[in-house]
Amino acid sequence: MKMVTIRDQEFRQIIVRDSYTRRAQQFKNKIISNLKKFGITEDDIEVPLEKIVMKKAQATASWFLWDEHLFFSYNGSDKYVENLAMVCQVIEHFMYLLGEEKITQDEFIKIFAEDVDIIEQRKKARETLGVHEDSTDFKEMHANYKKLSKEHHPDTQNGDTEEFKRINVAHKILRKELEHA
Repeated sequence: MKMVTIRDQEFRQIIVRDSYTRRAQQFKNKIISNLKKFGITEDDIEVPLEKIVMKKAQATASWFLWDEHLFFSYNGSDKYVENLAMVCQVIEHFMYLLGEEKITQDEFIKIFAEDVDIIEQRKKARETLGVHEDSTDFKEMHANYKKLSKEHHPDTQNGDTEEFKRINVAHKILRKELEHA
């Protein structure tokens, strides 16, 4: 049984061996059901389903609560359905902690708060750092970041302040996604 650390908590990696499409729908329904327990309407919840749930793809869930856009994604498994299972498990865990008053509303928001266009920001950040759009290799991203930031540093002869800022923002976005996942 493989364990995965997400947001400083240990979770059991879920392996799906059959009924992939049905299981993906069940995980989506469970996410929606859990969020509805906190009074969130289905209109304020988005859990996109991939058409081919056995392929490697990032799973995401986003919702609005307390006037905040909250979001969680996972891409550490080889199958979309397993990534969705992890999204479900993480949301369920932190909602349980919130319901039991083991974390505050502010802590819950801090865990899940993201910009509405975070997926597009992450895509552009990967492009800026010159890595594949599906890459989850933070070491590669960090190495590219160091090379690019050195190349474009404003104190160098060919430095470019705006490009240097763009590189730093890209690194920050991806560091938050991958180191704190």
